[in-house]
Amino acid sequence: PIAAQLSNHRKQRRYLMRSPRDFFKPLALGAPQPLADIPVRPSRMIHFFDPSNPKMAEKAPSIASRVDILLGNMEDAVAIDNKEAAREGFIRIARENDFGDTQLWTRINSLDSPWFLDDIHRIVTEVGDKIDVIMLPKIQGAWDIHYADQLLAQLEARAGIQRPILLHCILETALGVANVESIANASPRIQGMSLGPADLAASRRMKTTRIGGGHPGYLVRDDPDADNPEAPRTAHQQDLWHYTIGRMVDACVSVGALPFYGPFGAIDDPTGCEDQFRNAFLMGCVGAWSLHPSQIDIAKTVFSPPADEVLWARRVLEALPDGSGAVMVDGKMQDDASWKQCKVMVDLAKLIADSDPALKKAYGF
Repeated sequence: PIAAQLSNHRKQRRYLMRSPRDFFKPLALGAPQPLADIPVRPSRMIHFFDPSNPKMAEKAPSIASRVDILLGNMEDAVAIDNKEAAREGFIRIARENDFGDTQLWTRINSLDSPWFLDDIHRIVTEVGDKIDVIMLPKIQGAWDIHYADQLLAQLEARAGIQRPILLHCILETALGVANVESIANASPRIQGMSLGPADLAASRRMKTTRIGGGHPGYLVRDDPDADNPEAPRTAHQQDLWHYTIGRMVDACVSVGALPFYGPFGAIDDPTGCEDQFRNAFLMGCVGAWSLHPSQIDIAKTVFSPPADEVLWARRVLEALPDGSGAVMVDGKMQDDASWKQCKVMVDLAKLIADSDPALKKAYGF
């Protein structure tokens, strides 16, 4: 029986793998050519709004001017009775507005839900030319992406869409994290991934009810003082999501996709939100979700490189024009490795400066 299972597993793996020659071919006649490279644009925050909420829907066009990505949500946080209203509201908003440089995304319901087919069919065929990215929740493995990829190609062909709609995956199950590398490699549509800490915590049976952020019980403590064993010992809170963010960043970067931190649910804790966002930024994430307007400026600040570090990085690049050799800058040795680090910082600063005059001045461009 074990040998038979292994044989079937090998057959399934062969079936799931696409030839490199075919990877960038359209999956349906008339569908647009898949992109060889994911467009890199300012993506410091994905701002969520509920299209079924009249007040949120009314404010969406004005908020769009403040954010890099505006996302109409149809999944979690939208009541079951409002699912169809959210879909109709998003289609209307997409049809009636031009958001300029702001990317327009939507998070549709999960592939196993009763709303998925209507969500993707209606959105692609009615406003697909307005949509940059569709966010897919609860992705378990490459098979989910293969299904959505083929279906999207068929709908794009039917609607005459000229550019492919990209897919963004949420890592919010243990199986999804276990399969993160194969998910990232499943399709040229993979724009990026986000950490979904609340559902992931439930999937892993983690003992926390928080949505993102740390936990006071997850800590390390200093050793006892040998001279005063009864003295209080300092504790240091740790990051529950460090491992998962690291895996997600590596999987995304290996295929040219973009990693994001997900939601920070404590709207009343801006300091904790800023700390969690900064941890993700330092580890390689390009942005995070903003669930409330108060989190927009936090994300904008955190995911924009600090001006002093950009100015320093520019000095290093000037001292090593071609990135070779080694030089001393203010008593610090700089070589090829530090040149690469500095180039990451300066390239991001240039990208953001193009759409932010204040930062452009601060960065000296």
